[in-house]
Amino acid sequence: MSPVFPMLTVLSMFYYMCLRRRARTATRGEMNSRRAIESNTRALPINVEIVQYAKEVLDFSSHYGSENSMSYTMWNLAGIPNVYPSSGDFTQTAVFRTYGTWWDRCPSARLPFKRTPPTFCSQDYVELAFEEPVYPTAVHILETYHPGAVVRILACSANPYSQNPPAEVRWEILWSEAPTKVNGPQARQFTPCIKQINFPTNLIRLEVNSSLLDYYTELDAVVLHGVKERPVLSLKTSMIDMNDIDEDEDEEKYGCGMDTLNKQFSIVTLREWPTNGYFDKLPYELIQLILSHLTVPDLCRLAQTCKLLYQHCCDPLQYIHLSLQPYWARINDTSLEYLQSRCTLIQWLNLSWTGNRGAISVSGFSRFLKVCGSELVRLELSCGHFLNEACLEVITEMCPNLQELNLSSCDKIPPQAFNHIAKVGSLKRLILYRTKVEQTALLSILNFCSELQHLSLGSCVMIEDYDLIASMMGAKCKKLRSLDLWRCKNITESGIAELASGCQLLEELDLGWCPTLQSSTGCFINLARKLPNLQKLFLTANRSVCDTDIEELAANCTRLRQLDILGTRMVSPASLRKLLESCKDLSLLDVSFCSQIDNRVVLELNANFPNVFIKKSFTQ
Repeated sequence: MSPVFPMLTVLSMFYYMCLRRRARTATRGEMNSRRAIESNTRALPINVEIVQYAKEVLDFSSHYGSENSMSYTMWNLAGIPNVYPSSGDFTQTAVFRTYGTWWDRCPSARLPFKRTPPTFCSQDYVELAFEEPVYPTAVHILETYHPGAVVRILACSANPYSQNPPAEVRWEILWSEAPTKVNGPQARQFTPCIKQINFPTNLIRLEVNSSLLDYYTELDAVVLHGVKERPVLSLKTSMIDMNDIDEDEDEEKYGCGMDTLNKQFSIVTLREWPTNGYFDKLPYELIQLILSHLTVPDLCRLAQTCKLLYQHCCDPLQYIHLSLQPYWARINDTSLEYLQSRCTLIQWLNLSWTGNRGAISVSGFSRFLKVCGSELVRLELSCGHFLNEACLEVITEMCPNLQELNLSSCDKIPPQAFNHIAKVGSLKRLILYRTKVEQTALLSILNFCSELQHLSLGSCVMIEDYDLIASMMGAKCKKLRSLDLWRCKNITESGIAELASGCQLLEELDLGWCPTLQSSTGCFINLARKLPNLQKLFLTANRSVCDTDIEELAANCTRLRQLDILGTRMVSPASLRKLLESCKDLSLLDVSFCSQIDNRVVLELNANFPNVFIKKSFTQ
């Protein structure tokens, strides 16, 4: 037999095996309702690209919608697109709670933490689970209204569907960029160039910043492209994975390099130098002032240079205000343990987004507060899913001077645990947005925390009688300046009357999506007459708001800066003109879906009142 024939036989068998492998992969993909296509990358040998939509929404920081429906909720991101490629305001999309800088201009606005890395600008997030772990090759985000909010995409090494949780959870940044202004509200498919990672993932996190947006951004779906086997670069490029080499550099750039930070916290062996150069001639206070401009990772790196700077970098005065939120992916019990000796004087602490998936334990959190809680005035714990009743008990026992507590979206805390907050009588700000606080605990808090000035109860679905809550506020919380009752389902004119009579210092009131309030009862007129200091009033989606209510606001609330009357059919252009003429400081007016206010009226009002941003949403 000619030697050519064995060679042909081997090639035929190899080709046959490749076809069988591709056929089997395609069959599995069809059974899993996924589309399998041949990869167009440089990967060798031939790999198969898997394209999949999000299977489930695992976690998020906020949403515009209700906890008991699908309209405007993050849960709409699961599955195939509902709206795309259409543009406009659709209830079937995912919408975050805020946009622009309007919430930063309200009486309830909080002061920012210093030392936040300039590369960290995220305001909200959503985490999505996909069926199959893959090495990502592309991420498509279908944005259907006012795109441009996504600033960071991350991948997680943990498989949310695995029965065996990993010993270490690793997050890797696939793409990151500063907020950019996108011209126009039209829909788009956003496909940033992502970096290659060295582990498969089926957990993707989007982080957003809506500060440059003219209105709420709306997301329809997220598509993950990836391959099952780690791509091997072709001979046209370097055989070394440059992402592995530059990993530390990337982490430093994006402020997530906390892997080495734990080691840096604990370093005590330092070089001996005969002198410290010009630093010996500088006053201690001046060196402290210079170091106060460094981020936490930079401070820890500088501490390794010499004993003098180690002393300065470990001085508790450098940690009076400390935000660990930018490093949420790396903070764990070890981090808190190393920080304890430096944070004995800490007054502001931000642990928002940290500690999830076992990174921070109840015991680790408790140990830290027992050492560092005595001087705490402000504690931010938004989306801290490790928190339980024991944690709240430690907070109330170890933080006697606490004035501000943020538990926004801490939806794992059991209802009865909130009773402990009543022990902190010095509280001035309490944020309970999207928590399971129940009525008895809240009544106790209001009874004992009479110094409250800012209270957020948005989307608190466990409260049965908001009229009773409003009555207690009117009786006990005379200093209240801002109140968020967003999507409160059962407050009536009776509760509003008690609130308006007792809390006359109110400057900000959010009654958006409160369906039980009816203008015919005179509740909005009562608000306007008794709350002359109002600067922000949201009556979003209250169909009964009418001209009389607007005219009362114009006559009595001349300090008004923001007004949202989205969805009313009863307000005419004439009453809006009166409002705009009387309220000289008005800067935001939302008249979306107000049937009497068409685009022509909006253009006319914009021309006559150019300092007012008049919002008019549309649906294509």
